[in-house]
Amino acid sequence: MTSTDPTPRPAVRPTRQRRAVAAALAGFDDFRSAQEIHDLISQQGESVGLATVYRTLATLADAGEVDMLRNEDGEAIWRSCSDTHHHHLVCRTCGATVEVEGPAVERWTSAIATEHGYADISHTLEIFGTCPACR
Repeated sequence: MTSTDPTPRPAVRPTRQRRAVAAALAGFDDFRSAQEIHDLISQQGESVGLATVYRTLATLADAGEVDMLRNEDGEAIWRSCSDTHHHHLVCRTCGATVEVEGPAVERWTSAIATEHGYADISHTLEIFGTCPACR
């Protein structure tokens, strides 16, 4: 969950396709593309179309159940997320991801918004680097 938006999220109905996507997401901690998630679902013996995977991921993201970010190439990548506001430190080589809290970032965004008279702000912050295993 990379937004500070406090709006309640809609409940997501547990269809067969959503259960298959959720099961695939539970199998990894890093971010994966929809194609990679679709491939995992197929390997698990489920039949779910790629377009359905994309729609399901978007629905789960809207419900706050998965994080979506864009990698440095602009591709949308996904993973299950925790329930608290956080940011991501992502290895650009292997995709290993660490959830990090950023109190200084939170203070800065609030100060900037206040300075310019903005309210109801939200933000995302993704940090890309190379993890120790890939260096």
